[in-house]
Amino acid sequence: MQNIWVQDLRCQHGPSHPDTIQGPPKAPMEKDIDGCQDGAKTVPSAMLGTEGTDSQLDDFVGANPDYNEEEEEQKYFRRKRLGVIKNVVAASLAGTLTYSVYLGLLQMQLILHYDETYREVKYSNIRLEDIDRKVLMGINVTPVAALLYTPILIRYGPAMPRPARLPGMATHPSAPCPGRFFGTKWAMFLAVGIYALFVSSNYWERYYTLVPSAVAIGMVIVPLWASMGTYIMRMAQKYYEYVNYKEEQERERQRAPRDACNTYIIVFQTVFYSCFHLSFVCAQMPMVFFLNNYLYQLNHTLFAVKHCGTLSHGTLPGFNKTVLQSLPRSVSLIIVESALMAAAFLAMLVVSAGAGGDRDGLDDGGTSPDGAPQVLVLCGAAYRPMEEIDMRSIGWGNIFQLPFKHMRDYRLRHLFPLFIYSGFEVLFVCTGFSLNYGVCALGLERLAYLLMAYGFSASVCSSLALCTLRLRRHIPLLAGAFIHAVLLVTLFCWAPEPRYLAQAPLLYSIAALWGTGSALNKTGISILLGMLYKKKERQDFIFTIYHWWQALAIFTVYLWSGLPMKVSPGYAPAHSETLQAFWGHTPTPIPKLHVPQAKLSIMLLTLVVAVGTYLWMEQKVAWNMEVRLPRIPRPRHKTRGYRYLEDNSDETGSDGDGDKEDDDTHPTEATRENELPKEDGERLG
Repeated sequence: MQNIWVQDLRCQHGPSHPDTIQGPPKAPMEKDIDGCQDGAKTVPSAMLGTEGTDSQLDDFVGANPDYNEEEEEQKYFRRKRLGVIKNVVAASLAGTLTYSVYLGLLQMQLILHYDETYREVKYSNIRLEDIDRKVLMGINVTPVAALLYTPILIRYGPAMPRPARLPGMATHPSAPCPGRFFGTKWAMFLAVGIYALFVSSNYWERYYTLVPSAVAIGMVIVPLWASMGTYIMRMAQKYYEYVNYKEEQERERQRAPRDACNTYIIVFQTVFYSCFHLSFVCAQMPMVFFLNNYLYQLNHTLFAVKHCGTLSHGTLPGFNKTVLQSLPRSVSLIIVESALMAAAFLAMLVVSAGAGGDRDGLDDGGTSPDGAPQVLVLCGAAYRPMEEIDMRSIGWGNIFQLPFKHMRDYRLRHLFPLFIYSGFEVLFVCTGFSLNYGVCALGLERLAYLLMAYGFSASVCSSLALCTLRLRRHIPLLAGAFIHAVLLVTLFCWAPEPRYLAQAPLLYSIAALWGTGSALNKTGISILLGMLYKKKERQDFIFTIYHWWQALAIFTVYLWSGLPMKVSPGYAPAHSETLQAFWGHTPTPIPKLHVPQAKLSIMLLTLVVAVGTYLWMEQKVAWNMEVRLPRIPRPRHKTRGYRYLEDNSDETGSDGDGDKEDDDTHPTEATRENELPKEDGERLG
């Protein structure tokens, strides 16, 4: 009875009552009530009752005995790694969808507009041929200026609305919000959106819809590819961090080996290009399932064609001006364009993230830092918020100059011919080879299958770049160059017969082999750049330079469309059709252009020079020759706006950067223009 009275007294007055024995800190009311009831029923004495209550409180507020910290840490970083893989697959699928829609629509549009009957019946008074020339000019000429604005577009964005004040993020009440880091992900989103705009402009085909959208596409080609290349690189580095998190904790502030994440760079670039090359296959779906039903057979379209391949001048001379045996209905065209628009919109959804989403982009949680649910989180951001601020705060003037200063590096200069050839070969197979060899021999109705053979081969053979895991990195590049050299010599010596279907197996084999060489070329160059330039501060500049030189090569291919396939000493056109198309019809005739070289000759010469300069670069790297890289200024943080959080704050992000090649620690606010330390074996200047 006395024991029961003691328990009742504890239940009525609580542990702070003066007549009771003082116990541990008070637990929640529900736990107290349960504890009192359980104690009254089971504890035989006051002392045993106190010990029982203490053990129950310890069970409630103490550590979970079943909690395994190491196991939970492994689960956390496993989720992080899965998030990185999700980002890589999403970016690859977005690129595939975007270029499938773009190439498929452009091909269908050019074929329809080429037909005289289609132009006269549907657009008799708007001069579609002139509009198509301006569209191609906008797509091919505008990227020439991309080096001037691409890094600024990626690193700078418009002024954003002031964010809510977060702990550790000081803002002045009257300070304007600085221009926001645009980011690789949002640069991709902007570019994919402009490609979708090009699709929507085809609903109403007029000069003021088609030409501006084509110019916009030309403006975002280089930013799209530069941001994609940087994004895949960053994902490889992040994956390396999340695989080696224990090692990073044990060796805190110690430098990782310079080639530590090469394995993931090789694998991720291979995955990206394996997916991307499928865009050449998907782009043929509108033609296979829709347009081929309206095309004439080859006996009609190739009736006046006399020469193919190396014997032809320009783009398939003698091709019939009427290629459609019946005109497609407007409703059918709208249905096809709507399907393409849906695919472009899906690519935008894959790239984008919900408003207020996780800027780290690698956490697979379902809510943003503000607690708002994320909506479209298939492709996360590449940088943390503090990294974004650092990369933006070096100033737009430095961002503008650094691409030009990086060209002083001998490694990049020796790779310029390889960049140029990379642009030559992909456009040559889509225009010169497909038209002057494939269509000339097999007819327009088999153009889609020829390009599908190229796309399937390139997609499958991109996996051959994985041999870089075991072999030296120059072997895939040299193998791709050798395949293309053999094919160029073959095309130089062989001209197919017009309207001769027995040549189809040989043409399909050449297309497939060309796809193998293209896969090794594209994947090998991206892997090489990832191995040579691992610092995140330089990656967007390096990939911008690479794709800008590719754009220059594509512009050159656009200009040489009137050249013959091989050397022809007697060929001297009175007026260059290419220059006339570029400058328009002028009353002053353009002087004669004596052409001592031709398309295949230029490509073969460029390939030989590219291989020679690349091998010379590798030799210099093997000799450990010092490189000349520009200094990147330290971030300068202003007193108004964003600032670093405290060093001991948990909100700065405890997971370090595995890609850092030097100690980037610096004070919160720099009062003068400091600069980052130099990289290993590199002389900055």
